Amino acid sequence: MKDLDLNTLDFSKGGGLMPVIVQNQNTHQVLMQAWMNREALEATLAKRRLTLFSRKKQRLWMKGESSGNYMEVLSIHPDCDKDCLLIGVNPAGPACHTGTVSCFDQQGTAMKEPGRDQEPDLEFLVKLETLLRNRRQADPKTSYTASLFAAGIKQIAKKTGEEAVELILEAEQDDRQRFIEEAADLLYHLNVLLIAKGMGLQEIISELKKRHKA
Repeated sequence: MKDLDLNTLDFSKGGGLMPVIVQNQNTHQVLMQAWMNREALEATLAKRRLTLFSRKKQRLWMKGESSGNYMEVLSIHPDCDKDCLLIGVNPAGPACHTGTVSCFDQQGTAMKEPGRDQEPDLEFLVKLETLLRNRRQADPKTSYTASLFAAGIKQIAKKTGEEAVELILEAEQDDRQRFIEEAADLLYHLNVLLIAKGMGLQEIISELKKRHKA
């Protein structure tokens, strides 16, 4: 985003406004379409949170200002004509005011491909990570995830280690289902540990990609 030159962008075609396509940076799912003027783009760059222009209210608005479902902006790419933006985000919750993940995810309107009735497995991992990040703000008395975050890094690491040992012990047994369950427990706690450390699955994937290239 540091290389984005606002002076090269063409806001004139939209009368001072530019259409923006908002996409989940990790899953590449299109979340919403909205509008920005130059001021909204400048605010987005300054705060790293998606800020848009409301044509109805004729003012700037930060996505999530009322719902709490903010969008951390990770990338901004103009199209070839410099009159439209593709913005990659890390959403803190549903993008649509109806509560769906995407504004294009309304029931009954999606054209499903054969064998694609269920969400992709890797996309679920991203959604799980988002859910765990949100649970960090929950009440530790009612949320196990929140209680882990409240306990601190040391306790989270200890619990992750315990789950790793349980998986290793289960590997020596012949119970396939129990092994799957222990692996799921480990993956869950590893996710919590990564988030507590200010990281996520993307950093691990990037490291694996680097090793693969080597």
